[in-house]
This record gives sequence, structure tokens and C-alpha cells, in this order.
Amino acid sequence: MRKWSAALLTIGLLTSAGCVTVDEADEMTKEEVIRAAEARITLGLSYLNAGDMMKARENLELAVQYAPDYYRSQTSLAYYYQQVEEDDLAEKAYKRALRYSSKNGNVLNNYGVFLCKKGRYEEAQEKFTQAIEQPYYYLVSASYENAAMCALSSGDKVTAKTYFERSLAHDPNRIRSTLQLAKLNIDEGNYSEPRISLFKFNKKYGYKPVSLSLLIELEKKAGNAHLVKKYANILGKEYPDSREYQNYINHDDRIY
Repeated sequence: MRKWSAALLTIGLLTSAGCVTVDEADEMTKEEVIRAAEARITLGLSYLNAGDMMKARENLELAVQYAPDYYRSQTSLAYYYQQVEEDDLAEKAYKRALRYSSKNGNVLNNYGVFLCKKGRYEEAQEKFTQAIEQPYYYLVSASYENAAMCALSSGDKVTAKTYFERSLAHDPNRIRSTLQLAKLNIDEGNYSEPRISLFKFNKKYGYKPVSLSLLIELEKKAGNAHLVKKYANILGKEYPDSREYQNYINHDDRIY
């Protein structure tokens, strides 16, 4: 479940028809330049999503040429570099984005995700905190969740739990935070809170392999064999090929 929330990716399909050249950009207004860069960003990310790395890079580099001081040009190129494992180039792109937009919450958040994946946990948490503190930054719940996931990666479950709680305070519907917080509570021997949260989760979204696995783990630790059997039967019936069910039938206690 180690997934991340990032603000930069809105991937759609465009054709190259109507895209202006870099030379033409010299005669464009700032708004027109941003639109041209956005067209290249969207096209580049579409190619990246389709696995065409050459065309992805071409379009994302063109976006930077159009608007080098536009944060999405730099962060989109940074994301490309991450996907092709050119981390040094990715970091340079993030730093350029910060040089132009030092108080942009999206840039700070995404750079924090990058740093955490590199194992630079303290630096990452600093960037998440800076993102959260920015006025008019509306993805606070995502940054708290990313901070929590990063804390988990560093082995700090106490801090992770605090950040998951803050994430849910800002957005009670965050699925990852809900499930991860339930897992941490179960690990602590606190069964009442995750039982309630998982009941609400299943009522809203239906039974999912992960939520069922958590309930099996919870009720097993709580000594409720009949409930373990109940949830295991549901898991086997609805998701017989899931990793969670295979772990259960193989007597593997690991949920994740």
C-alpha cells in the first residue's frame, strides 16, 4: 500500500495538431505561453503513460522551453526523470521549480515525495510541512498522508499515526489513510476504533480485500473466531484470487 499522492498528474489525450513552435512563443503573451506549455505537458504525460519515453521527453522538454519558469513544466519533467531513474536530473528539475515557485505547495509536496523515496526522510518531512503551511494550498490532506507514509518508511509509526489522523481530519474520505490508521491501531491492540472505521468503510465502499484482511487480523487478535471465519469466507467468495486470500489460506499473518 506504499503509494503516494502527487498533485502534478492530470493525464489526458491530445494530438499534436495546433501546437505552436518554440520560436512562435517569443511573440506570445504569458498566458498563451502557459497554455502552450500545458498542451505539451499533457501530451508528454500521455506518451509517458503509454510507455513512449522518447516522445514523452520531447514534449516535456518543449514545455520547459516554452515556459521555463512555470512550475508544472519543471515538475512534469522531474516526474519523467523519476520514471526513467535519472534521479539527479529529477532533483535538478525540482530545484529549478522551487527557484521559480518557492512557496508553491504542489512543488513542495512532490519534491517531498521524491526525497522520501530516496530515503532522505528528514528533508522530505520538511518539504511536506512547508507545503502544508502554504496559504491557499488545498491538498493539505494529501501532504499529511504523504508525510505519514514517509514516516512509516522510516519506521516511525507514532509520527505516522499522527499524520494519518491529521489527513483524515482534513478529508475523512481518504481511503489510504483510513486503512493505514486502522492497521496501526490494530498493531497497538486498539480494536474498537478500527472496527468502527472499517465497518463504515465497508458500508460506503463495499468489502475490499484489504479491509477484509484487516478485519480478519483484528478479530483474530481479539479472539473472535466466528468473525474471523465470517470475514474469511467473504474474502474467499468475493476475492478468491487476491493476495490477501492467498495469504490467509497459507496461514500467512502478514496483511500487507
